Amino acid sequence: MKVKYLLDENVLPLYRDQLRRLQPDLTVWMVGEPGVPAKSTKDPEILCWCELNKFIIVTNNRSSMPVHLSDHLAAGRHIPGIFVLRPRAEIGQVIDDLILIALAANENEYQDRIVHIPLA
Repeated sequence: MKVKYLLDENVLPLYRDQLRRLQPDLTVWMVGEPGVPAKSTKDPEILCWCELNKFIIVTNNRSSMPVHLSDHLAAGRHIPGIFVLRPRAEIGQVIDDLILIALAANENEYQDRIVHIPLA
């Protein structure tokens, strides 16, 4: 699997746990775990970490993330992707979509894009 996910600190740990349970070979880390940005790390720093480590960020941040992405791209940087959870999304549907994306995505398919999850 080539897709790796970093869940931001406002995404419930249940998402990580379910993804790991259902797809054990999928790399899913959360902000605040060892080896990843600490909790309270600013979003622009998280985007830089994701770029360097080739992780797609999964977030609830619908308001400021587009601004951070625009600034990131304007600085000549790139990001493997940003997945924003839709309001009132059902966890099962989100998990299914994240697994489907991990299994089917082409390399760089989501680069420099914000995608809302679930897809439909």
